[in-house]
Amino acid sequence: MIFNEKVVSPEKKKNDDDPKPPTGKTRNNESIQEKQKNKGHLILDATCAPADIKYPTDLNLLNECREKQEEMIDVLHNPLKGIQKRPRTHRVKGRKQYLAVAKNKKPSKKLRRKAIRQQLGYVKRNLKVIDTLRQHPLAGILSSKQEAMLQTIKTCYQQQKTMYEQKTNSIEDRIVSLSQPHVRPIVRGKAKANTEFGAKIAISLVDSYAFVERLDWNNFNEGTDFIPSIERYKERYGCYPKAVMADKLYRNKDNLDYCKEKGIRLSGPPLGRPKKELQKTLLKQERKDVSIRNTVEGKFGEGKRKYGLNLIKARLKETAEAGFGLQFLVMNLERKLRTVFEF
Repeated sequence: MIFNEKVVSPEKKKNDDDPKPPTGKTRNNESIQEKQKNKGHLILDATCAPADIKYPTDLNLLNECREKQEEMIDVLHNPLKGIQKRPRTHRVKGRKQYLAVAKNKKPSKKLRRKAIRQQLGYVKRNLKVIDTLRQHPLAGILSSKQEAMLQTIKTCYQQQKTMYEQKTNSIEDRIVSLSQPHVRPIVRGKAKANTEFGAKIAISLVDSYAFVERLDWNNFNEGTDFIPSIERYKERYGCYPKAVMADKLYRNKDNLDYCKEKGIRLSGPPLGRPKKELQKTLLKQERKDVSIRNTVEGKFGEGKRKYGLNLIKARLKETAEAGFGLQFLVMNLERKLRTVFEF
């Protein structure tokens, strides 16, 4: 992110809305930056970067938990062969019961709940077996990866048990992938996919250069990042933006009051009923703002179609976050190259 700031900062715009601040002092020993008026346009928006995971269902997650546990039981019991009898896990029976529902194209709600209850029972039994085996002094040792997986399975089991008992489909910090437990469901309300599974990224756009304002694996209201994003704009360019283009989520009372205080115009209709003679002017301005804000949708499209932002294949949380930064860095570098070689 720091390198991204350095790459973009030397850029100078050629129009009158140049946000690049001049330097120097006034007669009253005040910096010119403090005297400078609001300049430039800031565009704010957020999107979801889906992770490369299988679409999660409660039954599939519990079945995967059971299979991972059976592998751990094998590792723990291998040194004990001939010393004690291998504990029963009912892996064949559990697999058959899972497939009986998984292969059903339209299983009823009653059938799904029955299958979930069965898998919950197997997972609970296997957790007890693993705890018992680990107490034996000659038992095998789980790898660090398996230890982390075991903790994830315990959390997933508690979540699934709670949702089953309460007959609900949502819970806080819900695990949707055992291999990537940091991934969370992000409800977007889009026509194509109501819920996506990945990281939510809020960005700001200035002259087609993108800055990552916030990256979180949990869902968040991007409107809360409105004021910090504008303050970071001032740090970069030495002045506040003349106008901010954002959707309705950003238009809350606190943000509107802040814009009024700083002399910033926030896109969208003003509060209250507009005067009749101003309606045409406001409508024309609103259409212009929408056309400007479409730039950020194009930037998201560029990232998802060209740079892989629509399917993050990194498995680790840290690796995925580094990938996000590199993707936006490369987009900004290509944008700079286009300005260098344009005629």
